[in-house]
Amino acid sequence: MNASECNGRWCQPLYEAKAAGLILYGRALGLSHGEAEDVVQETFLALLQLPQRPDDPEHYCLRAFRNRALNHHRGLWRRLAREWESVRWFERSANQDQAEAEAMRRLAQLPAAQREVIVLKIWHGLTFEAIGNLLDVSPNTAAGRYRYGLNKLKLHLKGAAYGRDEPIGDPIGILDAPSPLA
Repeated sequence: MNASECNGRWCQPLYEAKAAGLILYGRALGLSHGEAEDVVQETFLALLQLPQRPDDPEHYCLRAFRNRALNHHRGLWRRLAREWESVRWFERSANQDQAEAEAMRRLAQLPAAQREVIVLKIWHGLTFEAIGNLLDVSPNTAAGRYRYGLNKLKLHLKGAAYGRDEPIGDPIGILDAPSPLA
């Protein structure tokens, strides 16, 4: 059995589990849908060429994808094409409703660092520690970016809530302390 047959055994389930999420991650990093698909393909071709399975294949795959995606950004012509496509950050689907469209538009408007952490946390299910390792930042920094990004989304999608679940202007009941036991 050659190395690519061995790698195919662990790469195929990893591809099936992560490819769609990596495309979304690529979109969060500023790639077009086609560019993200290309980077996914390049990443898995490189994984198939490894002599052995990495210790943590999911982390290795995300890190390899991120590095390739960031390298992909460096081309001038690709950058110009991305700017033209930024109007259509997500592909439109037939069953998309207004709330979903607004959420996608607001996610696209977040700073790249916040958008990246939100995608890694929600769609990839990573912990803040894993996100911090992937992005070379502390877990607290990753958590802060996530929190600030979600607060911005919440502010724009539900109105000004200023960190509370109820809208401003609604009464908040204050209860007296219970009387002491005799």
